[in-house]
Amino acid sequence: MNDDTIDNRPPLLVLVGPTAVGKTALSLRLAKALNAEIISGDSMQVYRRMDIGTAKLMPDEREGIPHHLIDIREPEHPFSVSEFQSLCAEKIAEIHSRGKLPFIVGGTGLYVESVCYGFRFQDTGSDEAFRAEMRLFAREQGAQALHDRLGAVDPVTSGKLHPNDEGRIIRALEVYHLTGKPLSESQDQSRGDDKQSPYRLCIIGLAMDRADLYARIDRRVDEMMEAGLVDEVNKLLGEGVPREAVSMRGLGYKEIVAYLAGETDYATAVDILKRDTRHFAKRQLSWFRHMKALEWVDVRDDGKNSDLFKRICAIIAGKFQIDIEYICS
Repeated sequence: MNDDTIDNRPPLLVLVGPTAVGKTALSLRLAKALNAEIISGDSMQVYRRMDIGTAKLMPDEREGIPHHLIDIREPEHPFSVSEFQSLCAEKIAEIHSRGKLPFIVGGTGLYVESVCYGFRFQDTGSDEAFRAEMRLFAREQGAQALHDRLGAVDPVTSGKLHPNDEGRIIRALEVYHLTGKPLSESQDQSRGDDKQSPYRLCIIGLAMDRADLYARIDRRVDEMMEAGLVDEVNKLLGEGVPREAVSMRGLGYKEIVAYLAGETDYATAVDILKRDTRHFAKRQLSWFRHMKALEWVDVRDDGKNSDLFKRICAIIAGKFQIDIEYICS
């Protein structure tokens, strides 16, 4: 092989897909086969004591596989994509130095893609008074009115965000307020679509029939409620974590906070959580479909998916030029 064709970039394995599609169980099996360490690509699993609502794999469930970027931040302190990108790059280098394969597993598309393609984030600053004004506007006029306000100045970003995603909507409005330019414009510049990734990537996306996925989501929400999600949220509030914190506005938390505040009844809160999670999964899929070089694998939810592991092994073997029998043995 000509030296000019040798790719000396470090390998990086990535597994993405919508919530409840089955990433966790598969990631453990792959990590064992590939001598990998897992990096969580989930924007909510960074928060300590937020376990049930984030479907966090607990230490005794990780089957000896090292997991990174989990439980690294207190719930009252926000965590940004730029912080994730920096920390993740450090972890990737550390894992490579140990002779292991770094393996990102998660469903937060922007977080994962920012690492895969080295997004450049501009420091546009902040305006706390403006944020407070927008939060008050949302309380008085409603979430849809705030979302419409963003749509008037940045329809691209508005189209990607759910009206209930108050934190990101306010941040996008803040960027426009500070710079006079829509957030989508700066993100397009930061993506560097023609820029080569710093890694030899193998990105695998899991997908499944929409009806089957939604049934899984409904079951997962029921399991979370049975596992004590209400108690988890109540305890966090009791510890002084404000309901306005970024973490408490996350999926699975804002719905229960509303129930505990008496703004809705239990059954309605559960129904809203199921609905919002289904909407979230749809947005995840939409994001991942625009990622470059992603290999989709269909996950059949019929109990006869025994060849899924082998199919994924074949993709990895091809990307990283390793013996498939070594992986699947």
